Order: sequence, then structure tokens, then C-alpha cells
Amino acid sequence: MEQRKVALITGASRGIGKGIAQLLNQEGWFTVLTGTSGTEQGAKVLSTLANPEAACYLQGNNAAAEDRERMISEIVSRFGRLDLLVNNAGVAPLNRLDILETTEESYDRVMNINLKGMFFLSQLAANEMIREQGLEIPGYAPRIVNISSMSSYTSSTNRGEYCISKAGISMVTLLFADKLAEYGIPVFEVRPGIIATDMTEGVKGKYNNLIDGGITPIKRWGTPEDIAKAVLVLASGMLDFSTGQVLNVDGGFHIRRL
Repeated sequence: MEQRKVALITGASRGIGKGIAQLLNQEGWFTVLTGTSGTEQGAKVLSTLANPEAACYLQGNNAAAEDRERMISEIVSRFGRLDLLVNNAGVAPLNRLDILETTEESYDRVMNINLKGMFFLSQLAANEMIREQGLEIPGYAPRIVNISSMSSYTSSTNRGEYCISKAGISMVTLLFADKLAEYGIPVFEVRPGIIATDMTEGVKGKYNNLIDGGITPIKRWGTPEDIAKAVLVLASGMLDFSTGQVLNVDGGFHIRRL
């Protein structure tokens, strides 16, 4: 069985998830990347890793039960361990619609991927982690890290379903942190701010103006690497007594200022 620590990062074919996978892989983790993109895109992402031989890509939809079960099953059968789950997969609405106009179709799509999928993947992973704790795996100390957003507490009335999904992730973090504490499995939340990814490319001008205008004390865009560094700290075990804690990686956006 593989003795290298194994991390599962969802939504890792691009953006923040890709950045997290790159840093964890560089730091010696075997990184299992998942995404809805095909194997060709998966191969491209793997080629960007420092140690591509210590990584693999699993195509799958976080919102589909059969895909979630297959992800965990493949990891267990191949490596015999899952040390870290990073719930990163997420989507924005296909169209930014005011809450007085948005559709059930849009709401269901966003909630299924961003919230329902990560909740039930966490459930699967947590039960597997509990099982593996009884196997006396050397150095085994599992953890879960959820990637939410500053939108978990910031109103954007033209993408309400996204905000609701991210707020839900915050509660999922607390629930699993509470339940899994008895098993010694810490659960954390990383809350990104304005991050330069393809998801924000379409509103780049808007955010450039906001950043220049001082909406964040640190006047720059965040990067996937900023988020990855936070995940690495949480994965290290140095903050395990702080289970349920939120790390705001947002350039200081969360600071209330006059």
C-alpha cells in the first residue's frame, strides 16, 4: 500500500483547485485530482505538477452519487488510505440573474454541485477516514478542508444561489468539525476573496476598480497559490486544536472598516 500521504482535491482541473494540487504535490503529497473535464485536460494539469508520477486524475461530477462513490472507492483500492479531502469543486451561475428573476434550474445546479455534492462526499470520506483509523496506518492523521468564499457572508443579489451555497459550506464545516472531533479528525474552512481565476475573468474590470478603490486593505488580486498555502498550513497538523476554524484569505476584505 502507498505510504505517501494521499490528498483528494475536487475541482482541480483549473483555478484554485489546480493551485492547491500543485502545492500539495510539490510538498510531497500524492495528489488525486478530480474534475468534470476529460482525461485530455486532466493530463495537461498533471503535466504542470512538480511530481506528476505522484498524482492521478479522476474524471467525475461532484454532484453525482455514483461518481463520489467511485472516487473514494478507487482511492481506497489503489492506496489504502485517504489523509486529506479538499472540497473545492464549485460553479457560478451560468447567468447572473437578480434574485427576483433567477430560476429553479439555476438554483438546483449551483446547490447540487457547490453544497450537496461536497456534503455527501464529506460523509463518504469521513466514514472512510474513521475506518482507516483502525488500520494502524503509519502517520495517519486525516483532515478535511472546505473551500467556501467571502460570498458566504456577502450579499450579491445577482447571484443569490451562489451566496447561499457558500453560506451552506460554512455550516457543513461546523457540523462535521463537531461530529468528527470525537474521532480526532479536524475540519476547516478556507474563505477566499477576490481570486484571479477563469471564474472571475468575466468581471475582471469590475473587480479591478473595486480593488483600486480600496475594497480590500491589501490592494491586489488574490491567487490560487494564496489559497493553496492556507490549505497546506491546515493540512500540516499545526492547527488541529482549532477545528471548525475559518481562514479568511481575502486581502483583509473581512475587516469592518470606517
